[in-house]
Amino acid sequence: MIVNNWINIIQDSLFPPTCILCGNAGIDNLDICACCRRRLPLNTYCCALCGESFSAPVAELTLCGRCLQEKPVFDKTFAPFTYNDEISYLNSQLKFGAQFKIARLLGSLLAEELKSIEQLPNCIIPMPLHSARYHERGFNQALEIGKCVASCLRIEINHRACVRRKDTPHQTGLSAKQRRQNIRNAFAMINPVAASHVAILDDVMTTGATANELAKVLKKAGVKRVDVWVCARA
Repeated sequence: MIVNNWINIIQDSLFPPTCILCGNAGIDNLDICACCRRRLPLNTYCCALCGESFSAPVAELTLCGRCLQEKPVFDKTFAPFTYNDEISYLNSQLKFGAQFKIARLLGSLLAEELKSIEQLPNCIIPMPLHSARYHERGFNQALEIGKCVASCLRIEINHRACVRRKDTPHQTGLSAKQRRQNIRNAFAMINPVAASHVAILDDVMTTGATANELAKVLKKAGVKRVDVWVCARA
């Protein structure tokens, strides 16, 4: 721990944190400034299950229409931010520009919001990436973000339990029904998970169809509770 602290001190001295969004000095050893940090909109009023944002203040345990109609398999979603221009830019620069410092930033911001949770899971499962997409991109952004979250919260991360066996087309532009059909039977367990409570971690959630499909696999394998952790809710 002391060695890591000295490494961080030396790194910050040689390469001081600089805001990725505007170029000003970063705060709290992160590559984001105070002004841009305040511009990231908090997902304050949202569905108690899937994290979908509401346009007006609601009671704490309110469910959205989709969850009332069909309850998801996962138990709760933690999505601290809504998907605005800044989050969209950070996400695209990470996924398609391979800027790994953004994974550290997003992971640190997510972990900071998660510190107030009363019951943390035993294990983090980063959203699996199909091998074809992995070879194309060279990394899994969910795993990179998850490493930072796991380190900050001191939780085990397991990226070898599940695989994405179906190379599904991009979900962009699909309806909620089409997304569910697109992702059906996309995941499989290849190694047991020795945890009763896990969190699926991803960068962004749109409808929750992908997370729900993975939650089905995890619960079928014996996991009792599955939360979903995402940086932002679209």
